[in-house]
This record gives sequence, C-alpha cells and structure tokens, in this order.
Amino acid sequence: MKFKAELRNIRTFSKLIAALGALEKIVWVRLEDDIVRFIVIPDHGSQVWSTFSRDFFFDPDTYVLQSRNASNAIDLEITLASLQRALRSALNSTDAVLRLSKRDNAPILSMMIHTMTNPRGLGAFGFGPIGQGGMPGYSGGGQRFRESTFGSTIDDVGTAGGGAGGRDRDETLELLAKREREKVVLQDMPVRVMAPKALENVVEPGVPEADVNIVLPPLLQLKAVSDRFTKLAHTTSGGNSSGLGLAPATLGGGNNSNANTGGGSGPKLEISANMYGMLRLRLVTDTLSVETVWNDLENPVMNEDALPVPLEEHPTTRYREAGPEKFATVRVDGRDWSRVLSVGRLDGRVIACVVDGTALILHVYVSQPDDPDDPDDASSITYYVSSYST
Repeated sequence: MKFKAELRNIRTFSKLIAALGALEKIVWVRLEDDIVRFIVIPDHGSQVWSTFSRDFFFDPDTYVLQSRNASNAIDLEITLASLQRALRSALNSTDAVLRLSKRDNAPILSMMIHTMTNPRGLGAFGFGPIGQGGMPGYSGGGQRFRESTFGSTIDDVGTAGGGAGGRDRDETLELLAKREREKVVLQDMPVRVMAPKALENVVEPGVPEADVNIVLPPLLQLKAVSDRFTKLAHTTSGGNSSGLGLAPATLGGGNNSNANTGGGSGPKLEISANMYGMLRLRLVTDTLSVETVWNDLENPVMNEDALPVPLEEHPTTRYREAGPEKFATVRVDGRDWSRVLSVGRLDGRVIACVVDGTALILHVYVSQPDDPDDPDDASSITYYVSSYST
C-alpha cells in the first residue's frame, strides 16, 4: 500500500477541512485513481458526502497510489483537527507533500512542508544593513550585515565607490540575496487504514426527488441571519427549546443509525422555498414569530436526462404549477444548521433541494481556483440535513 502526492490549492483544502471540522472530529477519506472522497457522519446532525477530482487537491504528476484492493483505493480515518493543523502550517509553503507511511508499525499520514524564511528584522532577501557611516562599530564606505537567525555576521568594509572593496561588496550582496533560508516542517498525523468491507454499509442516504430546487443566497449572509434567529430564540425562551415538541424525520437509505435524534438540541428554524425564486427563514415559538425573505433567487433548470420520471411529472413541476404560494418546508436544528453553513467559507454555487417535511439537501459546487469557469473541474460537497416535524 502506497500513497504520495504534492498538494495543490492548499488554502481551499484548509477551508474544506475547517468546514467539515465544524460538524465532527473524524473524517473518512477514500483515495482513488481519479477521485478523492470525504465523508463525515456524526452521531447527531447533518451528514456530508463530498467528491473532488484528484487534480483538485493533488498534483497529477506526483500522484502515486497503490493498493491491494481491487479498485486500487485506500480508505483512511483521520482526525480533522490534526489535518487542519497541518494544513495551516502549509498555507504559505512553496510546496507540501503528503505521504502514507508507518512509524513504530503504526500508520501515519506525513505532510512535509517547505517554506522560505527570512531572518528576523532583516530585509526582503533575509539580510539588511546593520550600520552606516558614522554609526558605532562602523568605518569606511562598506556595509556590515548580520544573519540573526544563525547568529553569524558577514562584514564587507571597504572604500566607497569602485575598486576591489566595491566589487567585493557587490559580490557579497549577490551572495546574500541567494541565501534566503528554506525551512522544512514535518507534520505527522495518526490515521487508521480501513478495510474495504468496513465501509460497505456506509452509503449515501436515499431521499425522494426534491419538491423545490433553489440557488441559495451567499451562505455567510444566510448564516449571520440564522445565528441571529437562534440567539433570539435562546434569549426569549431561556435557551430551552424542548417545549417545541419537534422530532426529526429519518432520512431514507443505508445508514440511518446516525440520523438526528432530537435530544433537547437547539431551537428549530423553519426554511421554506418555492419555485418562484423565494426563500423564507422563519423562527416561531410560543412568544415569538420572526422571518426573513429573499426574493428573485434562481430555480435551476432540471436535467431531464437524469430524472427518474418525465419532467412534467416531477414534483418541482407540480410545485411550479401550484403557484408562488406553494412552499416546500423543512425545520432544522439552529445550531446544526449554523455548522452546515460554515461551508460558506468556500467559494461556490449552492443549490438547496427541499423535500417537504423530510430533508434539505445542499449541493455545494466548488470550482478550481485557477479556472473557476471550467465546469469540468467542478467538484461537489453534499449535505444531508434532516427535517424535524411536529
């Protein structure tokens, strides 16, 4: 079993891991020849299933993957905090390489990070003048430099102008300009290599066709309003939302043991959307009713070839024919919804698929930072959010 690759788009990678870390402490990563998958299934809360092209995060020229599995895939369980910490160290690197190896017979994922560092207090090339003519410890027309990082000094004291002293000074400056120091940081992350059969029963939830599809407004804006509503609910009810009497609907599909369980969690927010570009966020309690509405949003065109039924029989068509007063509605846990919206730190188009009273599915389409207009390079993150029903 072997894996090694140089990282690309480290800043985007770091944002993704931070968004996943808002939901859970552990991520399952599947490395394949052309695809990298990230799966997060908390004990309580929303699930995340994301698929990225291999070239999104890894340099294809350095990508090495060898496995005994028939599909040549490697499944890893990684602590998100350790991966996030390593990526923070690599944000300003010249290059960073991931490698799967062993230490004391235990598997580890190592990240070797190369950065260029300047000695403290010196110029852009890692050096600078300590003194000038007339200053203590200085004489003549030359200059004296000190590399404070290593405590060594390089002096060039000669006569100003031409001559050997001037040439020596120029040579010293050229030498110093090339002596910008390289710093190598090694981050080791403990991982668990999982057998293929361990994930056989881990499949994406099966949900009905959406009643409404709508492109969401900027997620950070939506998160700010949602957080304000959640805080308002705690303020008016003393933080006790158990009186709302809400229980979660169960997502269909293979792995239902991790569905939301209610359990006295946070205030519930009502999210509604129609097929006329309207999104409504509402908070309703025994003592309070407040809402925010977004208009003129986009209802994306459906791909008829991918639909299980003819377009005229699809639920979105029925909702459109019913007029602008017909909304599909879900009720979500305020705190969990806020963690989901942390994905807004990534730049991408977000389509919400609302299954009335059952679930909210968010599809986050993230494009390559160096070519955001190329649809072939788009990768996706899918969030499954259960709806609470009275």
